[in-house]
Amino acid sequence: MSVTVGPTSVTPSRSDSAPANTGDEQGTQALRPHAEDAFAAELAALAAQDDRPRPVRWKLSPWAVATYLLGGTLPDGTVITPKYVGPRRIVEVAVTTLATDRALLLLGVPGTAKTWVSEHLAAAVSGDSTLLVQGTAGTPEEAIRYGWNYARLLAHGPSRDALVPSPVMRAMAEGMTARVEELTRIPADVQDTLITILSEKTLPIPELGQEVQAVRGFNLIATANDRDRGVNDLSSALRRRFNTVVLPLPETPEAEVDIVSRRVDQIGRSLDLPSVPDGVDEIRRVVTVFRELRDGVTSDGRTKLKSPSGTLSTAEAISVVTNGLALAAHFGDGVLRAGDVAAGILGAVVRDPAADRVIWQEYLETVVRERDGWKDFYRACREVSA
Repeated sequence: MSVTVGPTSVTPSRSDSAPANTGDEQGTQALRPHAEDAFAAELAALAAQDDRPRPVRWKLSPWAVATYLLGGTLPDGTVITPKYVGPRRIVEVAVTTLATDRALLLLGVPGTAKTWVSEHLAAAVSGDSTLLVQGTAGTPEEAIRYGWNYARLLAHGPSRDALVPSPVMRAMAEGMTARVEELTRIPADVQDTLITILSEKTLPIPELGQEVQAVRGFNLIATANDRDRGVNDLSSALRRRFNTVVLPLPETPEAEVDIVSRRVDQIGRSLDLPSVPDGVDEIRRVVTVFRELRDGVTSDGRTKLKSPSGTLSTAEAISVVTNGLALAAHFGDGVLRAGDVAAGILGAVVRDPAADRVIWQEYLETVVRERDGWKDFYRACREVSA
């Protein structure tokens, strides 16, 4: 028997209900608003001027979704800020995948904005990025399928009222986009719960002799880390259900500096930190250090380097700079300087106290010490490394 999951078992999604309470009623603001809340004005402007065909239950056309992620200027002059800085074709393939019945797998090393892209895709497509399953080694099958309200289950037995839908079940019933983060960290038997959902577009409920069939508009975005393989690799059967899009590291130092600057500026505004332009030189130095140690060679190609055990990703650079801005704001003059980022860089590079510390000291003495204009950076790093 096929059923339509009704309001007794599925809570209406945010796109069909009142706006989320961001805390403004109590005089506070959410520390990190969901994408659909933080960029509500841009999404509304795109929707108002979007005259292209939209797939069923999509809030925007595929073209508008790509514009939302990549940025641009609309005919009325509205500026859409870039959410992802990278090859346009990658975003176009990801958006096109969601317009089909094939699920999307965003694959990449840590710090390549997989979660960020996943959230913004769901916000632009469905207007709701909160139908989320966070993958961990302890993620149970119920997180993907459904659970039970045990008080009702014990009192009345298995019934629709006792069923607690997962985010994936809700997305299926409402034609929305669900998200599964860190898919490879989920145990293999739980991962395989997705096979029937993605291939048959149905979720059986054997306890009730029923099933939930996905309605048009449903799709799923998963993310996975291709360096830290997590707890379990994907089975070939499950991998075939996904169209895989690999998110690369930024191609050029300029692109990475731009990404770090944009994200730090967004985070800094929510924390009342100094503006990024005052510290762009230090951002460039952080990015240079991370890229050289990550690539195993200096930017001029003349000196080969040993790479530490950490990933030194763009996300870690953002964290280092954000922490440095906080130090500058609360314990300095508000301007980001070498001393503000030195400790953060040390913490990011030296993950293995024995091996990584040797690599870091060698880099400081052979590269940083001899580089023009980096004397203050060298002294700051030597001080925190002592």
